Amino acid sequence: MAEPATLNERVVAEFRANGGRVGGRFAGMPLVLLHHVGRTSGREFVTPAVHQPAEGTRDAFYVFASNGGAAENPGWYANLLAAGTARVERGTETFPVTVRELTGDERDAVYAEQVRRSPGFAEYERMTAGVRVIPVLELVRAGTG
Repeated sequence: MAEPATLNERVVAEFRANGGRVGGRFAGMPLVLLHHVGRTSGREFVTPAVHQPAEGTRDAFYVFASNGGAAENPGWYANLLAAGTARVERGTETFPVTVRELTGDERDAVYAEQVRRSPGFAEYERMTAGVRVIPVLELVRAGTG
């Protein structure tokens, strides 16, 4: 088998080989793999993303379109919003989810909790200040929310 070419491909391969756990810069961070379809290409993509579980349920969690603090949103963000649904891999499970963007105080509270859990997200927010607000999406297992 060929060696995965990109960082994302390497993270995806490691995630799948280790039941959802990876090392390196994502060691110890809760990751999911987002399956999304390009809104113009029609191609399926698989993108690793840090997630935060929602309080009180395993069926909902949040992902952050930080794009490493870049000035633009990542492509997966627009793909998920356009579709309104996706599939995710979490640990060894794969399941469909619905997608909802958080706004206002709700978004701010979830993002603040993410900064508390993973202080690097404060740096992403600092890098995007005055350029964009980092979107937060709620993903809920389809049929449960």
